[in-house]
Amino acid sequence: MPKHVKKRLYLDYGILIPYLILSVLGIIMVYSASSAKLAAAGKNPGQDAIKQAVFFIACLIAITFIYQMKTKVFQNKRFIMFAIVAISSMLVLTKFSNLGQSGGGADGWLNIFGFTIQPAEFLKIVIIWYLAYILSRRQNMINASFKEAALKPLVLIGGLIFLVVIQPDNGGAVILAMIASIMVFASGINYWYTVLAMGGGVLGSYLAINLITLTGGALFPDRFKYVYNRFRTFDNPFVDPLGDGHQMVNSYYAMSNGGWFGLGIGNSIQKKGFLPEAQTDFMFSIVIEELGLIVALLILGILLFLILRILMIGIKSKNTFNSMMCIGIGSMILIQTFINIGGITGIIPLTGVTFPFLSQGGSSLLTLSIGIGFALNISADEKKKTFDEHNKRIALEYHDSSMLDYQR
Repeated sequence: MPKHVKKRLYLDYGILIPYLILSVLGIIMVYSASSAKLAAAGKNPGQDAIKQAVFFIACLIAITFIYQMKTKVFQNKRFIMFAIVAISSMLVLTKFSNLGQSGGGADGWLNIFGFTIQPAEFLKIVIIWYLAYILSRRQNMINASFKEAALKPLVLIGGLIFLVVIQPDNGGAVILAMIASIMVFASGINYWYTVLAMGGGVLGSYLAINLITLTGGALFPDRFKYVYNRFRTFDNPFVDPLGDGHQMVNSYYAMSNGGWFGLGIGNSIQKKGFLPEAQTDFMFSIVIEELGLIVALLILGILLFLILRILMIGIKSKNTFNSMMCIGIGSMILIQTFINIGGITGIIPLTGVTFPFLSQGGSSLLTLSIGIGFALNISADEKKKTFDEHNKRIALEYHDSSMLDYQR
């Protein structure tokens, strides 16, 4: 058995193949969901799909670059702090400089050299990276002193999330807070912290929803009134089908139109102006309308397989940093999926969160792809360690056998 094996032979196809399937399907669905609207506006029908394809190629390059790096590089403190400073600067520029651009009611986009990016998306992977590094380095004090091990880093995370809240991007802020919480709970802290936090979260959410409903949104500044409006139409969007409930109502129509087998790709009715964000927030509604519920469930199955594969690598990893990174990445994809599906089906209020890999959005796709690159690298690292341990065990057994023969 060779002592050295090329890294490409450790490639985890259980991660790579689902990623490729979902991303390519995303390009197809972006074209389907956006082409009619673009054509009606006199633009190139494939404009959005071409952009998504270009980002996908950039994502493949990024994954290849990350995969070739040594995992020790990821644990370089200066590298991580540089990423935090860079993303903080971008968030500040997005909100307070002329480089920031508004869209969907939030100042969430930054124009750099003609390219528009969404810094809040990249913050997801930065928070995962930072917490994986900090919590893996402080394992010896996790139970002894929660304040020293996790509380101080969470203050920094809270500051970064605050920069997202003031954009305002509450959906993004919720995802960031949930990712950070899951990583802290999975770090090995006393389970009572988890129980108290979950209980407090459920109780706080219940009280907040009732307070919002009872006060009629009076506690919200004008800039955040849309939060109340989403809660108001959450229970029954048909009370205001032409106003705040418009998107939810047409999302329901799209899913109802699709039935079990769909209308056929390209044949969506709701994408033709009825559903304003068909290619982004409501992409999965269009998937159900065109491809049907059966194919939609199959897509969810592929996505769930990808998430579980990444989480299992994290759970089985003997290296704490590798474990925390995979748990964070898997949680990020899972949370984003749940919030998007929950929003379009009425399980939770709408938050403006895109569906992973399928929805249009270069920043979202690139962030998710960077996470996939990390997961592939960590998977290869774990496989290599197992391979090396196996070789050492065989060598020791061979040595012991040789010595025994010699003694005889």
